[in-house]
Amino acid sequence: MSVRTQSSEPSEAIHRAGFACFVGRPNAGKSTLTNALVGQKVAITADQPQTTRHTVRGIVHRPDAQLILVDTPGLHKPRTLLGERLNDVVRTTWAEVDVIGFCLPANEKLGPGDRFIAKELASIKKTPKIAVVTKTDLVDSKTLAEQLIAIDRLGKELGIQWAEIVPVSAVGDKQVQLLADLIIPMLPESPPLYPEGDLTDEPEQVMVAELIREAALEGVRDELPHSIAVVVEEMLPRTDRPADKPLLDIHANVYIERPSQKGIIIGPKGKRLKDVGIKSRRQIEALLGTPVFLDLHVKVAKDWQRDPKQLRKLGF
Repeated sequence: MSVRTQSSEPSEAIHRAGFACFVGRPNAGKSTLTNALVGQKVAITADQPQTTRHTVRGIVHRPDAQLILVDTPGLHKPRTLLGERLNDVVRTTWAEVDVIGFCLPANEKLGPGDRFIAKELASIKKTPKIAVVTKTDLVDSKTLAEQLIAIDRLGKELGIQWAEIVPVSAVGDKQVQLLADLIIPMLPESPPLYPEGDLTDEPEQVMVAELIREAALEGVRDELPHSIAVVVEEMLPRTDRPADKPLLDIHANVYIERPSQKGIIIGPKGKRLKDVGIKSRRQIEALLGTPVFLDLHVKVAKDWQRDPKQLRKLGF
């Protein structure tokens, strides 16, 4: 409870700014929540695990605060060198943010994956932790109540003091703003850290690559869940265009691990790759606010997830 005392001096409004990150097992709704809070698509979302590879920051601007959301890859038991690197990225991020939101889907019982992350969270003592119950639009009130009790119990068992337990639905836009209202008082007093209007500090090329990767994953989830990487080789404005009709040329390579996967990505008579181009081009144009010519090529980078040299080349 906060008690306000009257003062004869008019007090200046306090402005807060700081970093929060959402954690949770893969597909717990972290990226969708980031997008809902920012109000624009900045983090790649997909309905299968391990699609968030880069730390994409979404920035929520409010008159009283600036909340910078750091979207980390899901922490998991690593099976490859890439997996180990991603886990290191996660732990470093957790130690540096002001607030951690632990995302737990309302429609799935707490499992070993949640417990694995909760144990890791319990070892990070100083950072306030909010349990965010996602996907509440998929359950009835009885199931939701049971999940809230289970999360409270998990915290007690592992010695985590939840600052809040908040049910949200990013898709139905339920309680998303409430979540922001609860996070902001936990941020330090600070002027804005980013210019007004910025939504993310990711380089545009990285965001463009993520949009292409998301489109390329669609329809091949089962066959190639993790073996697609995208590198934007260049983004250049076309020189012979008049100022009022600009065109941005984007050349990108879609990398897969084995030659046999090439046909899956390209599709019969190139149809799949063409669809990937059309879908991602629309999203890129919306993101950059300019017409785009997108040139896509599929290349093989053999077993890139296990090869340190390839990982570096592909930006990991």
